[in-house]
Amino acid sequence: MSTGTALAVDPHVVTCTLAPRYEAVRTARDFARTALQRWGLDELFDDVALVASELVTNALRHAIGARPAAAGSALDDYDFPVQPTADGRLPIRISLVHRAPQVVCAVSDPSSIGPVAREADFVAESGRGLHLVDSFSRSWGWHPLGSGKVVWALFEAERTVLNAVPELGGRHRRSA
Repeated sequence: MSTGTALAVDPHVVTCTLAPRYEAVRTARDFARTALQRWGLDELFDDVALVASELVTNALRHAIGARPAAAGSALDDYDFPVQPTADGRLPIRISLVHRAPQVVCAVSDPSSIGPVAREADFVAESGRGLHLVDSFSRSWGWHPLGSGKVVWALFEAERTVLNAVPELGGRHRRSA
C-alpha cells in the first residue's frame, strides 16, 4: 500500500503520507478525488489530479533521490528509498486545503532544494511538469520548511450561484 495515515482534524484540511514508491502518484490522485468529492468540488478533479501527479512525481524523482533502476529493469522502475526518515515518518506528504472558493494542493518532501522550471526539449520525455502545474493552477510556488520544503498550487473553485442577477456592465462600471 502506498499510503501511511490520512489525517483529517479540520474537515477542510486533509493530509496523506505517501510511501516513496512509484504507485504513490496514483495514491495521490485517489486521495485528491476522495477529498474533492467530500467537498462537492468534483469539477476541480482533473486539474488537481494532474498537478498532484506532477508534484508527487517531482518529489519522488528529485527530492528523495530516485534514480532509474539498473539496466535491464522495466522502463518505469525507479530505485526509491524505502526506509522512513529518522523521525519515523515517510518522506512525502500531500495536503489539500479548502477555503472557499479556493483549494490548495501542497506536497512536502525532505529536500530543501526548490523546484526550477526549465526549458523542455521538445523530444524529451520529462521536463514539462512545472509548466503543466503553472498552466493548470491559478498560481504555484514553494516554501522552505525546517527540514525540507513544500510545493503548492492554488485552484479557484467555480462559483455557482442559483438565480443570480447578472451584473450590468460587466466587471467594470463607468462612473457618471
